[in-house]
Amino acid sequence: MSPTSPANPGRPTRRLTTAQALVAFLARQYTERDGRRQRLISATWGIFGHGNVAGIGQALVEAGGCGNGTAAHPMPYLQGRNEQAMVHAAVGYARQSGRLSAHAVTTSIGPGATNLVTGAALATINRLPVLLLPGDTFATRPADPVLQQLEVPHAGDVSVNDCLRPVSRYFDRITRPEALIPAALQAMRVLADPAETGAVTLALPQDVQAEAYDWPLDFFAERDWHVRRPVPDAHELEAAVRAVRSARRPLIVAGGGIRHSAAEETLAAFTAATRIPVASTQAGKGALRHDHPADVGGIGYTGTATADELARTADLVIGVGTRFSDFTTASGTLFADPAVRFLHLNITAFDAHKLAALPLVADARAGLEALTAALAGRGYRVDPAYETEYTGAKEAWEERVEASFATPDPTARPTQTQVLGLLDALATEDDILINAAGSLPGDLHKLWRQRSRDQYHVEYGYSCMGYEIPAAIGVLLALGAREPHRPVWALVGDGTYLMNPTEIVTAVQENLPLKLLILQNHGYASIGGLSESVGAERFGTAYRHRDAEGGFTGPPLPVDLAANAASLGMRVLRATTVDELREALSEARGAAGPTCVYVETETPDTVSGPPPAQAWWDVPVAETASRPAAVKAREEYDRQAAARRRHL
Repeated sequence: MSPTSPANPGRPTRRLTTAQALVAFLARQYTERDGRRQRLISATWGIFGHGNVAGIGQALVEAGGCGNGTAAHPMPYLQGRNEQAMVHAAVGYARQSGRLSAHAVTTSIGPGATNLVTGAALATINRLPVLLLPGDTFATRPADPVLQQLEVPHAGDVSVNDCLRPVSRYFDRITRPEALIPAALQAMRVLADPAETGAVTLALPQDVQAEAYDWPLDFFAERDWHVRRPVPDAHELEAAVRAVRSARRPLIVAGGGIRHSAAEETLAAFTAATRIPVASTQAGKGALRHDHPADVGGIGYTGTATADELARTADLVIGVGTRFSDFTTASGTLFADPAVRFLHLNITAFDAHKLAALPLVADARAGLEALTAALAGRGYRVDPAYETEYTGAKEAWEERVEASFATPDPTARPTQTQVLGLLDALATEDDILINAAGSLPGDLHKLWRQRSRDQYHVEYGYSCMGYEIPAAIGVLLALGAREPHRPVWALVGDGTYLMNPTEIVTAVQENLPLKLLILQNHGYASIGGLSESVGAERFGTAYRHRDAEGGFTGPPLPVDLAANAASLGMRVLRATTVDELREALSEARGAAGPTCVYVETETPDTVSGPPPAQAWWDVPVAETASRPAAVKAREEYDRQAAARRRHL
């Protein structure tokens, strides 16, 4: 340590490399909300190459990354196998941590950096914080081009890391050591901002990482970032109260903002006072327990008949913490009442103004508290007949769920919905289910009975195949020593498994009790069904040998995913019947180490299959075609698209 420096006259400094300074800085950042304080960056994932091994890698050694150092503020290190998967794990951790704590991810230059892009997009779309620290090419350009460098003839300052700009909420390239100070502070501001958060990228040229500088000691002081709860504007609140009081058939659409704000109890209090029913998006499922009187299930293309029928006749749609994606609005066809109005409570003005809504820009919990208080003295409650209507419809839908879950023949191969039924019968409020892609999100949204606020973990903002296994690792790391008893399930089909199984090795290395459930159905079942519905005849969606004509209708490929999982270190339980699966799930749930349950599923029939879609989703169909399947599909498309409207 030097007492002063020419660059910082009169101020005590500490001489460190840029990478060492960044790691030391990150280890001293905290978030605070509602009196609760925690590390903002609690660990760093990394795969090392020439772009970060001597910089961030060496700095993590200095910081006791593997628990073998003497640093006062250590930075734990987590070893990943795939850069995209490391981001997914960080996202799973951030979601389970309520967005109050996050992970950093460091990579080398080149493919290591570009592998971050998919994970970054997922984080930003889902409004979940993750700090990306990709290596970059030399700032001083002593070697030009360096290994893995992208050369752009018309722009010498471009590198592959510029791919991360559109998927990052904040991006900076640190071309001088001293530039890190403002950039690091801005990065923390965005990560801790409930309205702005997402992927944050600090691109780090490899020479700058290793360059020393005299850093002001104030840079390393512990710093608290308050996570604010903005309250509604008085004018917007009064307009919202008038809208609610004049509504005859209001419907709440609960989104992920409910969970991020920890507003579940506040929502329950609001519905207890008003009796307004609550439908949920994929991110919002869990806002109320499945057995809460006001919960009417998922909404939209993958929603329940109960929620979607209420949406079609609603005269006021109250969105709380939702982006209103096309799956939620059924591509603009769901909210069919000619006089329907929208009231959007959202922490971002961008989302609050969607669908020409009355905006109520505020934190979800603070906004619901204010709305509940403002309505309390004015005697608002929905008509009892409306309450009777939706509770009766909910009971009828529950009968369809039971029919889907039923297993009349315990010796038969189970369907996918029967698999979910067996897991549903086994789960308690402790279990956490993680899924992202394929046909499972639709079945889960319609059928799963959520028992706790964080049980339902379906990433459907980006619906990224390969998210599930690394995200489950992130969730397990977030639970840590506080809740080690909670079973965490990663549910994947064979298509998703083949996308990204590598982090099984990480689960084995860390001895995390991951429960991996693989459903083998020999192809892309979800897209196969969609393909059939739009006249593409399931082309390219089956995992089968080629037939004599060159198509993919031959026997199933002899791929043994269970053997693959075992080869990566997992204990594997194979099940071929309903009874065997029930036993395997129970055994896996109680296992202390990473355990895989593998089952080949049967094609569903009318009894054990999921209920069909209760709303429409716009996937354009060929306007001209010679094949009958496409011609018929276009006729249906034109019929459905005619109901689409813009809410103005």
